[in-house]
Amino acid sequence: MSMSHLYGTDGDDGVEMENFEVSDWDLQNEFNPHRQRHRQSKEEATYGVWAERDSDEERPSFGGKRSRDYSAPVNFISAGLKKSAAEDMSEEDSDEDEKPVKQEEIPKEFVPKKLKTGGNFKPSQKGFVGGTKSFVDFGSWERHTKGIGQKLLQKMGYVPGRGLGKNAQGIINPIEAKQRKGKGAVGAYGSERTSQSLQDFPVVDSEEEAEEEFQKELSQWRKDPNGGKKKPKYSYKTVEELKAKGRIHKQLSAPQKELSQVKVIDMTGREQKVYYSYSQISHKHNIPDDSPQQPLGKDSKPQGFALPELEHNLQLLIDITEQEIIQNDRQLQYERDMVVNLTHEIQKMSEVLSHEERAINNLSKVLEMVEECERRMQPGCENPLTLDECAKIFETLQDKYYEEYRMSDRVDLAVAIVYPLMKDYFKNWDPLKDCTYGTEIIAKWKSLLENDQLLSHGGQDLSTDAFHRLMWEIWMPYVRNIVAQWQPRNCGSMVDFLDSWVNVVPVWILDNILDQLIFPKLQKEVENWNPLTDTVPIHSWIHPWLPLMQARLEPLYSPIRNKLANALQKWHPSDSSAKLILQPWKDVFTPGSWEAFMVKNIVPKLGMCLNELIINPHQQHMDAFYWVIDWEGMISVSSLVGLLEKHFFPKWLQVLCSWLSNSPNYEEITKWYLGWKSMFSDQVLAHPSIKEKFNEALDIMNRAVSSSVGGYMQPGARENIAYLTHTERRKDFQYEAMQERREAENMAQRGIGAAASSVPMNFKDLIQTKAEEHNIVFMPVIGKRHEGKQLYTFGRIVIYIDRGVVFVQGEKTWVPTSLQSLIDMAK
Repeated sequence: MSMSHLYGTDGDDGVEMENFEVSDWDLQNEFNPHRQRHRQSKEEATYGVWAERDSDEERPSFGGKRSRDYSAPVNFISAGLKKSAAEDMSEEDSDEDEKPVKQEEIPKEFVPKKLKTGGNFKPSQKGFVGGTKSFVDFGSWERHTKGIGQKLLQKMGYVPGRGLGKNAQGIINPIEAKQRKGKGAVGAYGSERTSQSLQDFPVVDSEEEAEEEFQKELSQWRKDPNGGKKKPKYSYKTVEELKAKGRIHKQLSAPQKELSQVKVIDMTGREQKVYYSYSQISHKHNIPDDSPQQPLGKDSKPQGFALPELEHNLQLLIDITEQEIIQNDRQLQYERDMVVNLTHEIQKMSEVLSHEERAINNLSKVLEMVEECERRMQPGCENPLTLDECAKIFETLQDKYYEEYRMSDRVDLAVAIVYPLMKDYFKNWDPLKDCTYGTEIIAKWKSLLENDQLLSHGGQDLSTDAFHRLMWEIWMPYVRNIVAQWQPRNCGSMVDFLDSWVNVVPVWILDNILDQLIFPKLQKEVENWNPLTDTVPIHSWIHPWLPLMQARLEPLYSPIRNKLANALQKWHPSDSSAKLILQPWKDVFTPGSWEAFMVKNIVPKLGMCLNELIINPHQQHMDAFYWVIDWEGMISVSSLVGLLEKHFFPKWLQVLCSWLSNSPNYEEITKWYLGWKSMFSDQVLAHPSIKEKFNEALDIMNRAVSSSVGGYMQPGARENIAYLTHTERRKDFQYEAMQERREAENMAQRGIGAAASSVPMNFKDLIQTKAEEHNIVFMPVIGKRHEGKQLYTFGRIVIYIDRGVVFVQGEKTWVPTSLQSLIDMAK
């Protein structure tokens, strides 16, 4: 069975080969929905192209498998005669002449080749859809369909003849196809862009450049078609090119310079060669007789003119000349740089020379002024130099010749000129009589001679600062002499003297005066002081030194307290002189030492005095009570309250009870109660213990009025006592509220907790702030609650807070209290 009508034959051998080219039938029936489809048989699925087919089958039909009638006679079908190549060419030309005009307008590249299928193959359609006609008549294939594509495009706003897209920015014509000349790969025959592509996308195609480079490289491997020897190409270099080359090679980095001096052994030739740099290898020449001579072949011709030695020598001369040109250019550039450098050096040296000349001129003028001062300081000079004139000369030096003045050795200059004048100026000076003498002139010399650097308190700085040396060597001896003669009890003149000089004298010299001269004199005088015999109180000659000496007087306080304690052993509170002596020391001693001194020496004496007090409502002597109350500002409130609780209120309440038991006059009792209460200050009355005692007295009076049933009762007594009780307790609450309001205002004025976060936001924060102010520990008790409220320790007191009220733990129940009362109880 022959399948030549489907696959064709190859030459004379007649080997059947399948032709995979696109045929006219393929193009015509590509978009034909009614074309006949071949259904693959089981044998074709198994054997593929080697499956047996009926010779009568045509390729377009691919019908189902027919049953073959082997009983029928054999039919011979004429396949036609093979035509020659000339006849085929003539037929093709005639076919081209018979094409319609529309086909001539189509470019040749887009015309598909005709596939010679032979046999009885005939296209089933006269025209074809797609292919070439798609470029002429856009959308013509839709006559075989229902035209759904065109309808959808028109519904979406497409207008024929315009581009796609929202703004009609797309291409108008369909993409054109360009037929490749041969069967090579993409781009093998140059750019494949069409005229439409160049019009729609006018971008430079880099493929053309790449193609040119590829063709250029490809031509290097091809043999010269002329077959002759290429002519030698000569390269010419100008002097400027050689200079530029020399400058480029000169800019070598450090590692390259090191490599340029490496010894290299070349063993690539017949003999071993030694180079002294890598650059010599790249510049080595083909020396004659370096390579073995090759024997001449049959086709080779001997060279007519070969002089390798001459070529080598000429190349050497060329290289030497190039190196000389490069070397000369470098030398010339070096000389030019040297000229520029020397020019700058000359300018700098001229500036330095002019500056030195100015300095010499200024120094000469300074020297003239100094020599003039030395001449006028001579003993026999008619116009001797004074300290004020010398100060003016130094001011001139500082203003006009500031640099020279700062650079000069002012210490030696001051020693030679100023010191003799300063000694003469202070020779008749008495610091205690005229304490301000010389302060202005010394302040002027301080600005002229003192260094700007900060000096320590040591004497080693005397060599670097002229003013400090001047004060130590000239001014200090006069102070030492006057302090040695000074009596410490006459402190006013010495204090005034040091106050007037405190801003002029260096700090370390003032410290030396106070520590080494004044303090020993005061310490010795305190040791000799006797408070019982001396008529002048000690604070009158110790306290004036507090602004100057401050903490330096601390060692004197302990012996003073001991002497005062010894003097108070036989003292009685009726003697008010003790208060006059002790009162100035309250703010001088530390609070702890003062309280300890009072508790040890004064409080016991006051307690004995209260024990001697006799309370008699009918004839009361108040002297002892006044002696005790007079010390209220000297001793602490807690100490005074302790004295009253222990030595006064028990007797006072006992007298009240006895009085109420003998049918008293309640008006007199009310006056007696109010009279005793008026004897105490508000600060004492605000103490919780004192409040408790007076409230206890009110309770006693109320019980006495309430319990007298059946006996005689003074008219209106019960109402008076009830009114008194209500009034007194209302006063207590008003006073507490006023105290809390005053403390809140003071806290706001002081700006406690200036930041918003530190302002107390609730009552607990206020209590914590108060505890911090009075150094009282305020912290929660872990795991302890009362009626669901957290318990806290305020000092040694257990409290809890409920709705802005503080409750203190009493003996049986919790008692509400004010914040001030809580602080007093904690103290």
